[in-house]
Amino acid sequence: MNERFRVLVIDDDESVRTTTAAILENEGYVVDTAENGKEAIEKSNADPYTVALIDFRLPDMEGTKLLTALRETTPKIVKIMVTGYPSLDNAIECVNKHADGYFVKPVDYDNLLNTIRKLILKQQESKNTHV
Repeated sequence: MNERFRVLVIDDDESVRTTTAAILENEGYVVDTAENGKEAIEKSNADPYTVALIDFRLPDMEGTKLLTALRETTPKIVKIMVTGYPSLDNAIECVNKHADGYFVKPVDYDNLLNTIRKLILKQQESKNTHV
């Protein structure tokens, strides 16, 4: 079921990218990775993704700036923020920038996978009601 759903994992930590990608691929998702915001924007412009997992702190921009940029390039993309630096201010900023989810590292992958499934289902239902 998941093969048509494409996920972009954006994190400057290679171990986080590879671990997350492996878990998602094991669930049947098509996964691509990016280590910074610029690379993520280039990849999303070239090929649309269903879901983006965005690290809050990237080497070239804040994750919330990337959230806004991805929303402009791919309005329907499911955007989930992931942070190793949780704070109420960060969480509020993510909600205000229309993040669909917010996870704190180390990520509970069972919870993340369930959230991704629910958000994709919600996205698909929204598409079907607007056709």
